[in-house]
Amino acid sequence: MAKAVTIKVKLVSTADTGFYYVAKKNSRTMTEKIVKKKYDPVARKHVEFREAKIK
Repeated sequence: MAKAVTIKVKLVSTADTGFYYVAKKNSRTMTEKIVKKKYDPVARKHVEFREAKIK
C-alpha cells in the first residue's frame, strides 16, 4: 500500500493560549511549514498560527 500524500498537521497559536486548528497539507507540494493568520477565540483576535506535529 502506498504512503498517503496528504497529512494532518496542527496549527498552534503564537499567542500562547494553547488553542489550535487541525489542517490537511499535501506533503509533496508544500514542503515548508504552514503559517496562517486565523482567529484565536481565547485571545479574541486574529493571530499567526504555525505548523506543529500531531502527537
